[in-house]
Amino acid sequence: MGIRSAEGGSAADGPGYGSNEAIFVEGRASQRREAALAFERPYGSRCAGEGRKQFVSNIDAYYYRRQNDMERYPETFGKPGADYIAKQWSTGEDKRIERLTQEAFALGFLAPSDFDGLARKLVDAVVRGERVTAHSCAG
Repeated sequence: MGIRSAEGGSAADGPGYGSNEAIFVEGRASQRREAALAFERPYGSRCAGEGRKQFVSNIDAYYYRRQNDMERYPETFGKPGADYIAKQWSTGEDKRIERLTQEAFALGFLAPSDFDGLARKLVDAVVRGERVTAHSCAG
């Protein structure tokens, strides 16, 4: 017997998502906007105080949501869910956020240790192979 979807049918036979997907699509778009805005903040605000807290929080929320979706959709909807959600998180904007994350890591504005759990898992993967070339927040 296959995985059952929340709607009651076999998830392996479905589209890879549930009846509320439109809400989740908008949620992903909103998460991307918030992450992109975090990277538009002045460099000087990324290192301390409320600016730092907001910078890390917005990026953490993006990567948490993305990693959570990448794990939950296959659990709930099987291979169609895995294929669907992988495509949903592979937009040009997602690639841009990854590049900005790598740049922020290389410049010393972010470290995987700034993140917990699910977000850290994905941030680790995104910055793997990158070298820290500056310590912008040191001192």
